[in-house]
Amino acid sequence: MSSASLRLTVLILLFLPVSAGAQEHAPARTAVNPQKAFEAGEAALHGGRLDEAERDFRQVLAIDPGVAGAYANLGVIHMRRKQWPQALAMLRKAEKLAPNISGIRLNIGLVYFRWNDFRSAIKPFESVVRDVPDSYQARHLLGLCYFFDDRWTDAITTLEPLWGRASDQLNYLYVLGIAAYKSKNSALEEKALGRLVEIGENSPEFHLLMGKAHLNREEYDEAVRELETSAKADPKLPFVHFNLGLAYLHKQQFEQARTEFQKDIAIEPDVAFAYEQLGSVESTLGNEDEAAKNYRQALKVNAQLVSAHMGLAKIEEHRQHYAAALAELDQIIRLDSGNAGARYLRGQVLMRMGREKEGRAELAVATKMLNQQRVARQKELEGESVPSPELAREPE
Repeated sequence: MSSASLRLTVLILLFLPVSAGAQEHAPARTAVNPQKAFEAGEAALHGGRLDEAERDFRQVLAIDPGVAGAYANLGVIHMRRKQWPQALAMLRKAEKLAPNISGIRLNIGLVYFRWNDFRSAIKPFESVVRDVPDSYQARHLLGLCYFFDDRWTDAITTLEPLWGRASDQLNYLYVLGIAAYKSKNSALEEKALGRLVEIGENSPEFHLLMGKAHLNREEYDEAVRELETSAKADPKLPFVHFNLGLAYLHKQQFEQARTEFQKDIAIEPDVAFAYEQLGSVESTLGNEDEAAKNYRQALKVNAQLVSAHMGLAKIEEHRQHYAAALAELDQIIRLDSGNAGARYLRGQVLMRMGREKEGRAELAVATKMLNQQRVARQKELEGESVPSPELAREPE
């Protein structure tokens, strides 16, 4: 199966009940023909009429709840609306009914990927690559997920076979080069970054990635120089101002960082990391109201962004709004039960609320976690050190 046909598999699924027997038990008379409703739903979906398509597919399921294609297409509808939990629920139902359809699992991986939950995307992408080894899209996305999970060797093993098709893409070369650098594969690093320089041709995108590379090496003056060159050539290039903001933030030039994050938001208003970083700047400058506003906007875009929840929790704790702080910390722990920082702050909040027994117990848990995670934290410090939303764009 080609990658193009794989991407469209879910959209063109036939009217597929679990078994022929499911049709036999359908009502003898119905005002809706399920086959025609399914076909109408597909036509509406292809035409971008999402409300109409959703109505048609739900009519199909009202008659026969065993139609995998209807659930799969409802999942696609929710994906287009960026309703990730609803999309995942529909696609999981489709997967249960039709486990052999790799396109359904591809879309499950895409939901997690677009939700920035890269670790959860790995398993469905792995299953697609196993079933369809020549799927360019699934393999490229899987390699990116390994990269974001600091699995450098796995990223190389997955991405390097795509060289013949992807070696003219700057992002691909950057990711492969950085993974090679992290895994001490100097030959591949030289090959990938050499090719990056070769095809970059002094473009704004090239200078953006060079600036990013300097950021990850903590070479902030060099990063600013490359990123300013990129921004001067193309002031509206997505993520160039975001990375400039990060560079200025590391240089403790907070006013410049604020300006750059604001510019990035004007270009890319749906990137949660920009609001989160702007919230961090405002918090550092003592502007708690502005910081809280930006943290909340970040969570509106991505409710799973732990750093934004933590930023809000610290503000609420400082304001002595302990119940609100506790709510944010509980949300962090639901998302990441091993977050020792959240556990420690939660213990402190509980102590200040007069719940000393609970607070001491939580502090003990946090201390134990910190001791156990010392090696893991060192590994984290050696990994990708700054957010990389520009690398999470889907491959061409």
